[in-house]
Amino acid sequence: MGLFDSIAGAVLGKVGGEQGGMAQVAMEMFNQNGGLNGILDKFKAGGLGEAAASWVGKGENMSISAEQISSVLGNGAIAEMAAKFGINPETLSAQIAEHLPTVIDKLTPDGEVPAESGNLLSTVLGMLKK
Repeated sequence: MGLFDSIAGAVLGKVGGEQGGMAQVAMEMFNQNGGLNGILDKFKAGGLGEAAASWVGKGENMSISAEQISSVLGNGAIAEMAAKFGINPETLSAQIAEHLPTVIDKLTPDGEVPAESGNLLSTVLGMLKK
């Protein structure tokens, strides 16, 4: 088992249930897009800045649709990630839409993006310490 799998397993316990499995998908997505700030920037550029800001902030998380996920991240990237996890792209988009707000919320417990958020490993390890 590699370091990535170990961290994903630890996140599984911290985040809980099915959301933990999605944490591994989220980590892959963050790594492909420049970390937490990169993902948030993509959502802002895709016209979903208000939703992304709600996930970071301390209020209620706004929902997002599978179609919006595909639009922001790109169908090719979704298809590539889905193939890695052995599921179809539509299922992956729906799961990301369901769980990404919670994952980002957990990574930003103080209502702001941590200074070390460009280093996902550091961010996740910091989350596990809490």
